[in-house]
Amino acid sequence: VSQRKMQFSTGAVFLLLPWFGGLVLGEISNDFSQCLDFFYNETPPKGINAAGYTPICQRFKNRYHFVSLYHRQHRAPLYSAYILSPADGKRPNTTWMYEPQLVSPNATPVMQPFPVPNQIYRDVKKSQAVLQDYKNSGYTRGHLNPSMHQKTIEDREATFTLTNIVPQRKGSNIATWNSLEGEVLKRFKDFCKGSMYVITGAMPYKSGAHKINNRVSVPEYMWSAYCCPSYSTSLPQSMRSFFPTYAAVGRNDRNSGQEIVPVDPNVNPSVRGYDVRQMPLETLEDILAQRLAMPEISLFKGKCQ
Repeated sequence: VSQRKMQFSTGAVFLLLPWFGGLVLGEISNDFSQCLDFFYNETPPKGINAAGYTPICQRFKNRYHFVSLYHRQHRAPLYSAYILSPADGKRPNTTWMYEPQLVSPNATPVMQPFPVPNQIYRDVKKSQAVLQDYKNSGYTRGHLNPSMHQKTIEDREATFTLTNIVPQRKGSNIATWNSLEGEVLKRFKDFCKGSMYVITGAMPYKSGAHKINNRVSVPEYMWSAYCCPSYSTSLPQSMRSFFPTYAAVGRNDRNSGQEIVPVDPNVNPSVRGYDVRQMPLETLEDILAQRLAMPEISLFKGKCQ
């Protein structure tokens, strides 16, 4: 991954979410110029207003592994973007980490393990989520970049930072959304002939504050999209609509309406209401645009063509 010198870009705009209001500029960098390789054609999503967000080049053991767009006041990422690479081992039993640069721009750019040293714990807690936020919250720690989509043990360990995590219901995290992640992984292995670029994010509630511990914003839906520009020329008929792009939205609230993702009444009661709806990339972009009152959103440059 290239590590270019940081340049300020006025061309890249990011989505300003109602739940993530505010105009505090990020202190880690003004853009993703150090780690653009994780985006298709080195181009972050367009139509998303970055005011209030901090672009993070997720650095672990002095190497970039993926990127996240983070809001410190709401202590949650909007999305994480990564290049899918099937894991060469199991999910690691690793220590959760935090981002020192959210506390101070002069801090180390490498994510650090919990527990936080006592002298800076208060400052860390102001700028980001901590493990205590999730305790007895009724929510799991939901990866946007899942560890099993990362090849090496070091890549997988790097996903265990709370700047890559949103509050996710168990029925979604370990069941329906996990199944989607497995299906995307299988498509990559079976049909993708080059890199697969993935962007996975959180969709807010239309209105009202939904937080755990009165600190960490809870998404109403999860969403994800992939771009595989080079794929098998002999795709079976049943798979042709899934390339070069496809997307999905998953429910994170059983009580949400069904206008975005319908509920299947016939599934196991333990996962009922956490349905995942797969869809063309353009459908997801339209949903985000309408839901967030943004006229044009483009997740992959040129629709990954």
